Amino acid sequence: MNHNLYGQSTREPVDRRDGGSGRWDGKVAMFEDKTRVLLVVPREVVDRARVYAGAATTKLKRPVSLQMVLRALIAEGLKRDGDRAILANVEEQVQAVLRIRSGMAHAGARGRAGGTARSRRLDG
Repeated sequence: MNHNLYGQSTREPVDRRDGGSGRWDGKVAMFEDKTRVLLVVPREVVDRARVYAGAATTKLKRPVSLQMVLRALIAEGLKRDGDRAILANVEEQVQAVLRIRSGMAHAGARGRAGGTARSRRLDG
């Protein structure tokens, strides 16, 4: 039998992936409604965010993680709904994806049409 003399719960944190409540020791977790996302980000952007986290750690005199910085940047960026700079950045990313996909489609068509351009030059 487990006697709790100090009125504190000895329960472990609830794992929300299993449909738990997100509560731990009677307190609400920081992000009760959260979704996990895999985000592919250029190394330069991650490095800049790390530098920002380091500067924030120094200024706030508290640990600031890369994840905290990325969440803040996303939240603040979304508040700037009509910002032209953000829309221009999104457009650049769309164009980059289209170029990559177009290159992949061309490479696939060459492969289906009798090998790569290099192999056709060697055969001809």
